[in-house]
Amino acid sequence: MDWSISFDPLVPQWVLITAGAIAAVVAVLLGIINLRGWVLRALAMALLVLALANPAVEREDRETLSSVVALVVDKSQSQRLADREETTTAAAEEIQSRIAELEGFDLRLLEARNSGAGDGTEVFQTLANGLADVPPERVGGAIIITDGQIHDIPENAEALGFDAPVHGLITGTADERDRRIVLDTAPRFGLVGSEQTISLTVVDQGLGTGPGDQVNLTIKRDGDVVTLRTARTGEKIDIPVEIAHGGDNIFEIEAEVLPGELTTLNNRAVVTVDGIRENLRVLLVSGSPHAGERTWRNLLKSDASVDLVHFTILRPPEKQDGTPINQLSLIAFPTRELFSVKIDEFDLIIFDRYVRRGVLPMLYFDNITQYVREGGAVLLAGGPDYAEGGSLYRTPLAPILPARPTGAILEEPFYATLANLGERHPVTRGLPGAEQDPPAWSRWFRAVDTELDGGQTLMSGPSETPLLVLNREGEGRVAMLLSDHVWLWARGFEGGGPHVPLLRRLAHWLMQEPDLEEEALNVSLRGPELIVERQTLGETVNEVTVVSPTGDNLDLTMTEQEPGLWRGSSPVTETGLFSVTDGEMNALIHVGPQNPREYTNVLSDTDVLSPVSEATGGAVQRLRDVGGSLDLPRVISMRQSASYEGNGWIGLKQTEASLLNGVDRFPLLIGLLGLAILLGAVSATWYREGR
Repeated sequence: MDWSISFDPLVPQWVLITAGAIAAVVAVLLGIINLRGWVLRALAMALLVLALANPAVEREDRETLSSVVALVVDKSQSQRLADREETTTAAAEEIQSRIAELEGFDLRLLEARNSGAGDGTEVFQTLANGLADVPPERVGGAIIITDGQIHDIPENAEALGFDAPVHGLITGTADERDRRIVLDTAPRFGLVGSEQTISLTVVDQGLGTGPGDQVNLTIKRDGDVVTLRTARTGEKIDIPVEIAHGGDNIFEIEAEVLPGELTTLNNRAVVTVDGIRENLRVLLVSGSPHAGERTWRNLLKSDASVDLVHFTILRPPEKQDGTPINQLSLIAFPTRELFSVKIDEFDLIIFDRYVRRGVLPMLYFDNITQYVREGGAVLLAGGPDYAEGGSLYRTPLAPILPARPTGAILEEPFYATLANLGERHPVTRGLPGAEQDPPAWSRWFRAVDTELDGGQTLMSGPSETPLLVLNREGEGRVAMLLSDHVWLWARGFEGGGPHVPLLRRLAHWLMQEPDLEEEALNVSLRGPELIVERQTLGETVNEVTVVSPTGDNLDLTMTEQEPGLWRGSSPVTETGLFSVTDGEMNALIHVGPQNPREYTNVLSDTDVLSPVSEATGGAVQRLRDVGGSLDLPRVISMRQSASYEGNGWIGLKQTEASLLNGVDRFPLLIGLLGLAILLGAVSATWYREGR
């Protein structure tokens, strides 16, 4: 209970002040002239003015509130090193037990974790969030169990938002040492086949370390060792790396282990370089003008990443009609330049209804076969030409062509349908309209009858004959489209069909774009989740194992999203290199910045937290000495003080916050009591004057 006196004037304040002034003046004058009973007269006037002020005694019913104490436990990646995690767990349990023994304290247990975005350890943000609903006057202090590597230290104690001690209990010992790689410069993009430079410095820290020591470095690309180098600690070194393919090229630079070091996690730096292809060069050879020729040209010219060289054979060499050469406006077909000198400069060669007419000598077909086996690509879009005597199958190309013509041409209306394998293959998977029966696209009217010697059939024609066949030959690829009526889709006949996605995917598969691989394990980051995708032509996939930067294993069960595509996801709470494997294939992804703050310095440190702690009257001390056991300070309750720490103990502030439940008010000069007092004063004055 709290007692106090309050005033609630019955008249406006200026009236009360005026009355008081008049009463004071009159009392002084009465005193000067020494009028009989002037003291009693002054007392009566004072009581009258006091009655107008309406004094009252108040009694407050208050409930004392407990002080709120935050125990912040650092659960960041660096806290998993050495024995820090065990020390943290044991210290947190004991501190909770000791605070529970104190009266008047409410404990809040908070955990500070890495967000996965590379922002480091944000302990004070966690503290602010945990105390956001607590009035500042109720906060009795904060105890932080950490390794001292905190990356959001406030500039001053006022920024905390409360007036209470902040104590730091530091895991780790003073004899730690560590080696790490610091990336100075690293490229983000590079042309495929070009050489880029990564600059880095190897830094040793801690007991007994210094600059100038020789260190062996291992450089890997996509998990495979590409070179070995040596460097000296504290000195910058430039490492050239080759961009081998399009998409992410993941380079790992790993330094040899420093004896007795705290962790090897930061001995490895990861650089992801996005390989960019120069414009893909495509050679399109049309055997003769026809309705579908424009379809191929328009498609390839609309792709900004493709440089197209197109030739249409309008006049074969054997044609003799007497036209003078100087009157011909045709360009001679540069066969030697294209198919001998510069053939390796092309990423894809397309034969569109090509038929042998003596334009291309047989020797050059041998060059094309060798070009494919060494990594090139050929697409044959055939019509009646492939079934006739001048067929490309009757050239040295035959060993790499998977479909052998029977000589028959099937001329009847039919729908191009996806074969069983085509429903799962990335070239034809999910084509718009394929989910209906018949497909929601127009019919074709001609196909070449063939028998397969190899390859994979993705689309079928009349009577289940092969229509689209893909094959791998050596390091290269071959595709055959056994109908010349794809142009009907482009012209919108009967509503048309998905010619753009089909032909574009087909061309990019031939040019070995990673996204269109039949068997692929891909991993990407979408927001806070790691997304793992498995493309396969099989009916089932294995469980996927994700290995985190700290070495934790997580088994992911994959779910089929559509035929041939399986997906799994996992939340990301760490930064660094994640490795994904399904037992057959491997994939890598680096999460966070190239120099993550969490591993910039992993040595335990008491100096980082000390300025804020000292400013609030708190203490920062280690939980273990070198080779020692756990040493926890006593926790005591204290009133307002300039210092909340001492030898072997730390203090928490016992606040004076309370909750007002009600107020009782007892007026002094109103009612019968007030009337009696005033009458008594007047009567005493009258009695004194009558004597």
